[in-house]
This record gives sequence, C-alpha cells and structure tokens, in this order.
Amino acid sequence: MLSARTPKYEFGERAHAIDVGGIGAVQMVAHRLGLPHAIDKRVHVLKAHRPYHESDHVLNIAYNILCGGRVLEDIELRRNDETYLNALDAAAIPDPTTAGDFCRRFDVSDIDNLQSAINEVRLDAWRQQPSSFFEETARIDGDGSIVRTHGECKEGMALSYKNVWGYHPLVISLANTQEPLYVVNRGGNRPSSEGAAPYYDRAIALCRQAGFGDILLRGDTDFSQTRHLDGWDDDNVRFIFGYDARTNMKARANELVDEDFDDMVRRARRHFDEDKRRALQPRIKEQVVRDRKYKNIRLDSEDVGEFDYQPCACDRAYRVVVLRKNLTIERGEQALFDEIRYFFYITNDRKLAADDVVREANQRCNQENLIEQLKNGVRALHAPVNTLHANWAYMVMAALAWSLKAWIALSLPTTARWKRQHFADRDRWLRMDFRTFLNTVIRVPAQIVETGRRIVFRLLNWRSETDTLFRLVSARGSPTRGPAAGQ
Repeated sequence: MLSARTPKYEFGERAHAIDVGGIGAVQMVAHRLGLPHAIDKRVHVLKAHRPYHESDHVLNIAYNILCGGRVLEDIELRRNDETYLNALDAAAIPDPTTAGDFCRRFDVSDIDNLQSAINEVRLDAWRQQPSSFFEETARIDGDGSIVRTHGECKEGMALSYKNVWGYHPLVISLANTQEPLYVVNRGGNRPSSEGAAPYYDRAIALCRQAGFGDILLRGDTDFSQTRHLDGWDDDNVRFIFGYDARTNMKARANELVDEDFDDMVRRARRHFDEDKRRALQPRIKEQVVRDRKYKNIRLDSEDVGEFDYQPCACDRAYRVVVLRKNLTIERGEQALFDEIRYFFYITNDRKLAADDVVREANQRCNQENLIEQLKNGVRALHAPVNTLHANWAYMVMAALAWSLKAWIALSLPTTARWKRQHFADRDRWLRMDFRTFLNTVIRVPAQIVETGRRIVFRLLNWRSETDTLFRLVSARGSPTRGPAAGQ
C-alpha cells in the first residue's frame, strides 16, 4: 500500500506557510483577554524596553511550547522562521539566551506579580461563561511533584525523600477546568504541603471574586493542615483532606462495630446492573502473580463508617470518614491470612454521604493527570535555568501555555440551537491531552497571506477539530471563509 519510492521535492518560492496554523487563534484569544497588557502593567523586571516588553518574553516562552517546543533552545527555530514572525506580526522575538536571562531577573515579588497578572486574565475568561459555570462547586486541589535535575550548579536544589536531586514545586489547581492557579517552586527536600495554606487562601479569594458560591478544598494526607481548618470552617469553605492512619485513629476505627459501617458502592456497581455488565477481560497480571506464587493482596470488600474527631490544633471536632478495606493476603492459590486497612478523610461537610466523601476525595487524584501534563506534556515542571527563582519563573511562564489552552476552550462560542454540542466541544478541549491539542488544533499547516490591514491564515489541511477552530475565530475574531464558517 505504501508504494511511493522516488518523491520529488521542490521549494515553493512564492508560498509562505507554517506548520502551526492554530497559533493565530492563540494570539487572538490572548489579545482579546488583554493578556499582554496585564503582564506589562504588573511585571517590571526590564530597565529598558529595547525592543522587547515583559509580555513579549512571557508569551515567547508560552508560544514556543504551544508550537511543540520542548526546551528553550527550540525558540531558535521560531525566531529564524520568517513566516512564523509574519504570522504574529513580529519583527523579531527573543533568542533562547535572552529568554534564560529574562527568567533570571525575577525575584519572589516579580513572580507573584506575574501570577497575579495571569489570574487577572483568568477571571476575564471565567466571566465569559454562563451562570451555570458558577453554580458548580469550585474544587481547589493541591499537590506537589518532584522535578529531577541533572545539573551540578542548580541553586536551590536538594535531595528529596526519593533520593532524587531537584526541586519540589507545589501546584494549586481548579479541578473544574484543570487550570493551574498557582505554581510554587521549592527545594527538593521540602514537604509536599509546605506553604500550601496561603495559596489555598489566595485561590479561595480568586474563585469568590469570579463568582463561585461554593468552594471545596481537597488534598491528600500531607495537606490536612489542622492549624488552618478552623479558619476555613469559619469562612464557610468546605474541605475534604486525607488524614494519616495514626495509632489513635486506628483505635477509634476499631471501636466501631459492624453495624456502624455501610457497604462502599463504587461507581461501576452503582450504574450498571449485573445483567448489563460487559464481560470482564482476563486479568493477565494477576494470573502471572498466582502462577509464580508472588505475594498478592486481594480486595474482598470495602466499608465506610464515621466518627467525630478534634485534632490538637483545632478548637472544634470535625467529621472523620473511615474507609475499611478487607483484604486477603495470598501466595499463589493459597490464602495466608486476612488483613484490615483503614483510610481516613477529615471534612467539615455534615450533609454529604460517607461514601460520597470518599468518592470526592478519590476524584482529587485527577490532579495527578494535570501534573503529568504539566511535567511531560507542557514540560512546565522542568528546571532549564540555574537558580531557584529563575526556574520558578520559567515554570509559571510555561504553565501559561496550558492555561491558554483552557482559555481557548472557554472562549468557544455557544448558540441556543447547538448548545449541547457546543458545550461538549468545550469540555472535550478542556480535558484534551496537551499533545492531542497540539496535533489537532495547533499543528494545522497554513499559508500566511499579508494583506493591507490584516494577516490571513489560509489552512492547507483539515483536522478533526478544524471546524471547531473555525467557529472560535469566526465568532471572536475577523470573519473567515471555510467549510464550517456557516455553522
């Protein structure tokens, strides 16, 4: 079937094209939301603008990632591409060395100003959403991740608990849209939850300023910072945090009798009847474990119970939901003994059912997917520069690429007739992996035609999401002509 043997290559002298035709839509959304102005208004790290402003440097790093760049050196490919510069109406863009020097100019206050500018624009993107967007609970998640470094001269790096040299950034995100609200870089030996409470508070203020009425904080056992629970409870902020299975907590759980526990019904059992379930696939891994007589831990059942508990740093008692897992330890086909393991969740929500508390806490694990995208998709959680604050600044600028992806999805227009389909398109773009977003939305070959007053992106190929892209630019930018322009 693949029969071409001697292709002929020619250079189109009069055609000027780029392979990232979607970058025009990114530029359009950024300017419509006022991102360059917000950055230049709040961030002042350059003594003179010759010729670049702060927004030029920040967007240059973000656009490099949105065009498929993996490292700062990939900026060199873009700055030598005349057609790419014409597409952005730019005479020049900073080179990789200048971009690295720009990151090194930041201190803590400058980074804080940059994140404030980005969140100011984020509020504008949220305000474009219908009222139903703010009727949902704003779920704010927090977690940390180890960023490995191989350099010998990285200021601020340290040896983590995993025996990995590097940094340990903290990510505070909004689960509703999977947007990173705050990124905080720290040394690799710092605890996961260190400094999280102030950024939780700032995220709460941001969501309330946007118009969210109900706010829920979530985090794993490291984030159950009991010193701050009373303050959040007084502020009418709900929280569900994992809690360490300490000896006293296990003793309280053991005091509960079987009648105090209810079956934990997982989503699959709740939504599917026995006669409607699909046939289970063979468990190859489990069979190998049994055949080779490895130690195997099999889950028999799960139960949920609850009791009140007052942490030492709190002035009041809170609800603790305990998940009891009944396990069987096996080796091969032989059952060795049974074991019970407890998992605890502390919350101030008295109305939510116990099993729903567990499910809500488990859904926080979706932030692991966001961190994975920031680390290996966007490559924002990397340390290409040589100081702690410079790498922190780079993380914030690179994470802006993911936020721009979310803002593009939130900027998709909706009509009453196609409301359900248009909201499905928005949600699909919000949940889309970064690599898939690049390949289907950004990496569209386009011819760049410069006219007297505007720049025309003439698409040369079709992608599965091109019709949605046309709908975005048709409603928010200049009129376009194409197969989907009339939809």
